[in-house]
Amino acid sequence: MNKTADFSLLFVVFIWGVTFVMVQNALSFLDPFTFNAVRFFMAFVFLLIPYLLTLHKKGKNGSKGLGLFKAGFHIGVWLFLGYGLQTIGLNYTTPAKTGFITGLSVVMVPVFSLLLLKHRLSRNTIIGVAAATIGLYLMTFADRSNLNIGDLLVFLCAISFAMQIITTAKYAKTLPALPLTLIQVSTVSLLSFVSAFIFKENHSVIFSSEVMLQKDVWTALLVTAALATAFAFFAQTFFQAYTTPTRVALIFSMEPVFAALSSYILIGEKLTSASIIGCAFIFLGMIFAELPVKKKKPVTQGFS
Repeated sequence: MNKTADFSLLFVVFIWGVTFVMVQNALSFLDPFTFNAVRFFMAFVFLLIPYLLTLHKKGKNGSKGLGLFKAGFHIGVWLFLGYGLQTIGLNYTTPAKTGFITGLSVVMVPVFSLLLLKHRLSRNTIIGVAAATIGLYLMTFADRSNLNIGDLLVFLCAISFAMQIITTAKYAKTLPALPLTLIQVSTVSLLSFVSAFIFKENHSVIFSSEVMLQKDVWTALLVTAALATAFAFFAQTFFQAYTTPTRVALIFSMEPVFAALSSYILIGEKLTSASIIGCAFIFLGMIFAELPVKKKKPVTQGFS
């Protein structure tokens, strides 16, 4: 099961990495919260079909009632904040930088575990956090006088995603994955619709065939809804019952690599020398933070 979980989660990360460019292109036609509202609603529909088909097999014992709803809503709120901040941030920064800064969430996971779950930080984790912080500084300050607002928004999104990993780990082992994922994505869709009204986005465009039939729009929505949302979060929720948040974080550290590669291949995005060094620091920091610490063997005294 561990190999299956690792491969499935790695595929999820690959999907997330390569869809940064697609989302950015779609945002030329749809506002951020409107895009997320439609994306997660479509994902809800995709997940609802298999749920209804298997509902009769589960009967009344197939859910945990109010506890299941609270858990899914809890995870969904963090997911909403993560994607909302990330999607807005993409309007002000590049897909490659978005991927790397979002990747900081894998370093934040053990840090938040210390603060919220009272898990001790290892020496590797502390070094990894320091390296990632240096990398973020190089990426955002080395060639610019001020921090880009998009970088700040994506950094806040990384915090939200870290909390989503921790809350998913908290509930995944005791609650069924499919309904838990359904509640997650429906929460994100609902909150995104509400936010679209609050921020006065032009949400009426979702009823415009001229906009919705644009290739950049419908391909981005279809791919992100089916693969990067419905499949991805069901896989994460399901397989986190068989692995640890730390292992999930290690696998998720590949996301910025896929994001940078896809940005280079699809749109020819170039990175400065400082940015490349910064990317390397962040990547090494994420990996180093998750390396196991060798325990010292107790010294035993013998008789000569």
